[in-house]
Amino acid sequence: MSTETLPQRSSRESDGSGGLGRRQVHAVAACYFVASFAALGLPPYLTAILPTLGDPQARWAGVLYIVPTVFSALGAPLWGRMADRFGRKRLLLRAQLGLTASFLLAGAAGSLPAFTLALVLQGFLGGTFAATNGYLAAALDGPRLSRALTLMQGSARAALVAAPILVGALSPWIDPHRQYLVMAVLPLAAALLLSRLPEPERPAAAPASEGRTERAPGVRLLPLYVFEFVFVFATVISFPYLISLAEQRLPGVSATTTGVLFALPHLCYLVFAARTHTLFHARPHTGIALGFGFVALGLAGHAVAYSLPVFVAVRLLLGAGLTLGLVSLAVLAAGAAQGRAPGRMFGTLELVSKGGAVAAGAVAALANGRYGAAAPVVAGTAAALLAAVAATALSLPSLRKRWSRR
Repeated sequence: MSTETLPQRSSRESDGSGGLGRRQVHAVAACYFVASFAALGLPPYLTAILPTLGDPQARWAGVLYIVPTVFSALGAPLWGRMADRFGRKRLLLRAQLGLTASFLLAGAAGSLPAFTLALVLQGFLGGTFAATNGYLAAALDGPRLSRALTLMQGSARAALVAAPILVGALSPWIDPHRQYLVMAVLPLAAALLLSRLPEPERPAAAPASEGRTERAPGVRLLPLYVFEFVFVFATVISFPYLISLAEQRLPGVSATTTGVLFALPHLCYLVFAARTHTLFHARPHTGIALGFGFVALGLAGHAVAYSLPVFVAVRLLLGAGLTLGLVSLAVLAAGAAQGRAPGRMFGTLELVSKGGAVAAGAVAALANGRYGAAAPVVAGTAAALLAAVAATALSLPSLRKRWSRR
């Protein structure tokens, strides 16, 4: 991602205050990338791993795919509260070391129950999303925080695109199951790097002129959580069956092409997130409404995409919605974090986010089984349309002002 997304702070602001400078935010982003890389790269290969563990047909692949997500959601509020009490740096290190231990257990597992336990521990002991964002929110505020959160999302999107490719490239030499042992090095290296960073402290208030331009006024937790849940649900629901849908609609399409189609929305985020933040940091409610609108258009387009150009177009529409939505949610989260314990807030936000992902996976499986590969995107379209209407209503100044007084 562009360095435009990074907080710009002078050395005077960064030194000795417990705050984070530009290089330190870069370091946190790099650590978040390697943690996401390790966690996202191997799950797509569960169907290749499980037959070696006593599940010849890989029937448990769908369930095990979401096990880390479920337990990450369950553990996030607890770890968030502990971070507020015992220190955000300690809990961020705990998350990276938890991933290291769980990957080692997964790579050494010789049975399906042992492997399942490792995935449970990966979810419960990991939780780098809440830990990283809570750490940043304790050191940054306002526009600096929203830019940093935007950058963290960019790290996750980059990992989502690159990790499965590297795992696949290594597979001829290292079995995907044993690659868990290799991947354990990544969060361990991240923990060593993070150990050199300071324990953050709440920064001084931003200058008035800066606060007026980027502070999201009237940010309430309930609409933030609702938008987060629905946004994750609407965007993730197209993921599980996109490859099969593309293969049905585009006979003879190569695996490389379907992989590019899958990656397009995430690539859009990497290219346009910085510019989107500049355009919508002062009007995040408008941005989230537009984001839901583009997501609805993109998902609806999947139902009628029967050629490669149309498929590319609807994936780009979805990418526009993904970028607008994620950036606007980052600005809203930065506004909501002001005056609140960041660990607890971001822990709850991760619970909500992971809940949206689990719900999306469950609905996608049910819809696909009953109505076919196009059904999940129809369900996502309906959810995104309803959220777009609600977000549009909240973007009206009079209604937002009334809501903020509640």
